[in-house]
Amino acid sequence: MNNNRQTLFIFFLILGLGLAMYWGKHQGQLPNTSPEILPSEIMNHIRFLSDDVRSGRYPGTLESRSVVSYIIRYFRSFGIRPGGENGSFVQSFDIVDGIELGKHNEMVIGGDSLLPGEDYIPLSFSNNQKLTAPAVFAGYGFSANEKNLKWNDYEKLDVSGKWVVVMRHSPEREKRHSIYAPYASMHKKMLTARDNGAAGIIFISQLEDATLYPLQYISGYAKAGIPAIHLGNKASDKLLINSNWSREKIQQTMNRTLKSISFKIENITISSRVDLIETKIRAANVIGEIRSGNREYRDEYLVLGAHFDHLGLGGPRSGSRIPGMSAIHNGADDNSSGTAGLLELAHKIMSQKSHLKRSILLIAFDAEEKGLLGSKHFIDHPTIKLENITAMINLDMIGRLKDSTLNVGGVGTSPIFEPLLDSLILSTSMKLNKSNAGFGPSDHASFYKKDIPVLFFNTGTHEEYHTPEDKWKLINLRGETEILNYVHQVIYELCRLPEKPLYTPAGPKEQIRNYQTSNVKFGIMPAYGGSENGLKIDGISDPDGAAAKAGIKKGDLIKSINGKSINDIYEYMDRLGELEPGMNIPVQIERNGNIIKISVTL
Repeated sequence: MNNNRQTLFIFFLILGLGLAMYWGKHQGQLPNTSPEILPSEIMNHIRFLSDDVRSGRYPGTLESRSVVSYIIRYFRSFGIRPGGENGSFVQSFDIVDGIELGKHNEMVIGGDSLLPGEDYIPLSFSNNQKLTAPAVFAGYGFSANEKNLKWNDYEKLDVSGKWVVVMRHSPEREKRHSIYAPYASMHKKMLTARDNGAAGIIFISQLEDATLYPLQYISGYAKAGIPAIHLGNKASDKLLINSNWSREKIQQTMNRTLKSISFKIENITISSRVDLIETKIRAANVIGEIRSGNREYRDEYLVLGAHFDHLGLGGPRSGSRIPGMSAIHNGADDNSSGTAGLLELAHKIMSQKSHLKRSILLIAFDAEEKGLLGSKHFIDHPTIKLENITAMINLDMIGRLKDSTLNVGGVGTSPIFEPLLDSLILSTSMKLNKSNAGFGPSDHASFYKKDIPVLFFNTGTHEEYHTPEDKWKLINLRGETEILNYVHQVIYELCRLPEKPLYTPAGPKEQIRNYQTSNVKFGIMPAYGGSENGLKIDGISDPDGAAAKAGIKKGDLIKSINGKSINDIYEYMDRLGELEPGMNIPVQIERNGNIIKISVTL
């Protein structure tokens, strides 16, 4: 009997050790760590986070969830309390990650049924709806009235309630700075068709295009309000067969004459039903709190953040610098280095909790690579009052220190930052490359937009940035260790100051894509990725700008400009491209549920 018990005990002991070894290898073993910032511990974190097993830490994946669990386990082991939702460490949120065909896509042209994905494809910004209507052909779909370009494909057409068929691209499809470029995108052509009363738009290809336009999700686009479809070449040729025009003849004639071709497509009715489904993934920030015991200051917080996500396997529109390659993007520097720094600083700061006046909120952000979505979600759904945040420190790509130079952004967002940074750097072997700007391509930008002082620590980009070659072996471990000790001193001083840092503006709070050249500016900070039907204003970037002078305010929702509707930031940029300085235009906004008409002078 005793022998059986001994045998059973040994069996379970071996089994337990085996499971522990497996967990340590695949989930990140928790050794006894020191509260001091040590190179070996930094490297352990980086190697775990950037291991091939993590498959590039794409948001919403099992591998991403394993990283969330890893961070939580370390926070708990340090004694850090949860700072997320419902007493947990997690702040979850949904993000749209793709778009796919639903089950109810149909298209019939003149009695011929077409197959979605083979004969035609709805575009990602298309409205989901049914439409049966006649069709007209409207050249390239331009409506331009400028000094150097006058081309209106709608001048002699009544398109109200009809399908508009237009050719893709322009007469100068290969010319980078073509005068047609602002009018040539499919989205711009859709807007023009919609403005002219079209019920739907169908794109046909130039001769150079052999395949259907890929159905792919583009962040920021709202639904068009009308169905938008790309028709395959065989179906396009059949649609035009009785009109005495072919795609080749249309393209060659318009490109040679630089004049519009438009006509009714006789005896044809087009019926379509578009059914597109947005696919969503569940992402999550990890939030921990180090609560100060000082009753006077403990409700004031310094936020220390770093994003932990990366590009997964890369591919088109992933942000990879090699979009044609499908391979694990390990992201050792971007941003395993920053996440490792967050964990090491969390442990050291927690060990000094009794010396802190202010509390610290530790945030590991998700979905930064998809447009700062984790930090934006936190700002929109803060777990503490935003007015209680004294400053935000962001660690992003701190693992490749070269020439002993540390980059620090946001220095101009508070007058106390520069003297503090300069005094503390003297005790290191590093030198600072300082930038005053508060806005930048990382999560601190979300805080700066809310008038919160920010500091952004990084060591710059490199050849391996956003490629599969960003691996742990290239990390400058000694450099990151010195950086973290320096950042610790900055945090320690900021948490002990008698007064919280005074915020000062330091540059613009936005970076609008160069989507279309515009001669006018409104002087607003648009919100990206909002769910409202319109353009939400995050703030006023120019207090002397056209919007501010007209009485437009932060929080307003722009519904239309110059009588033309606005659904998202891309439509807003298109509308600006149609305006000229000196114009006085009507702008319709929604404020507190009420529609207000405002006159704006540009």
